[in-house]
Amino acid sequence: MKGNAKHAIGIPSESPQRPLKVAKIESCNDEEVEPDCSAQPMVQKPGLQRYLVAIEYIGTRFSGSQQQPNCRTVVGVLEEAFLKFVGQPVSIFCSSRTDAGVHALANVCHVDVERISKRKPGEVLPPHEPSVVKRAINHFLQKDEGDIMVVDVRSVPSDFHARYKARERTYFYRLLSGSEPLSSFEKARAWHVPEALDAKAMQEACKVLVGHHDFSSFRAAGCQANSPIRTLDELTVTEVASSPYFPSVVDSREEDLLDGDPHTSSENLDTHSVEQTTEITELEFGIRKKHRCFVVKARARSFLYHQVRLLVGVIKSAGTGDLTTSDVKRILDAKDVTKASKMAPSHGLYLGHVRYDLSGLL
Repeated sequence: MKGNAKHAIGIPSESPQRPLKVAKIESCNDEEVEPDCSAQPMVQKPGLQRYLVAIEYIGTRFSGSQQQPNCRTVVGVLEEAFLKFVGQPVSIFCSSRTDAGVHALANVCHVDVERISKRKPGEVLPPHEPSVVKRAINHFLQKDEGDIMVVDVRSVPSDFHARYKARERTYFYRLLSGSEPLSSFEKARAWHVPEALDAKAMQEACKVLVGHHDFSSFRAAGCQANSPIRTLDELTVTEVASSPYFPSVVDSREEDLLDGDPHTSSENLDTHSVEQTTEITELEFGIRKKHRCFVVKARARSFLYHQVRLLVGVIKSAGTGDLTTSDVKRILDAKDVTKASKMAPSHGLYLGHVRYDLSGLL
């Protein structure tokens, strides 16, 4: 743990300038729909600017997104970076809570910042431009472990809440199928499934699970959401090129043939192909065999605790042939999480996108 002692152990700031938090409501560990906050509005100190901040991070380097005692967390590291930037503690509110190991391509949070003059302490200056905030925070983040980065910043009104204003969240889950061990570059980035996966069977399972349902069978113990009813707007499986991906020797040679060589006549094409095949065979040593890569996409306004990982566990079992489409329907109808397949590991899950209605804002 580097340079994050105060925030890593969860010591709260004593600054009276921190905004009051929204009244606690029952929730699961992922997200819930927007509550009625009219009874207790956010109290905003004059001079504070609220920023919406999109961040990406490698989940295996953190003990989840939320503050926890004696743990390195996404919020803790971000708050430390803002402390170094503005010289006073801030509070970070995430749109989506991610568990340890879960990655984010774009999680979103909001933070209130008051710009105080360093030359004249106590003098409040005009707010920083979002681009300045982005550069400054990334500067401090990269001095830490370099496993988290700000990808976007925007000024928003003081009542804009990153979590409760979210219209939609999209998650991705990567599965790599094949008997070969995973590449060192892919470890902790995807779920390695040694068995072959049937894409059509997985797609049929998705058709059963998409839509408006009681997802009690896909709700982990400990979920505090008031209702297991959720609307899953999209659930799909797509086969994609495994990544990181670099053209292999075979790929390069095939591209050469497809492009066509004007200097290669039909009479010497066969000779050229034979020479090429020989060269490929000689260079095959050391070339890693590729896995088949499948990406599950889940899109909804909110999810139950561990819902996506439980869904992927069932989809994977359909892909290996351990479950039929009828079995998937039976699991959904059972409304019992003990009937579901083993939950997919956290390191294959990515929070991909959080959508807001930002029209007409600052």
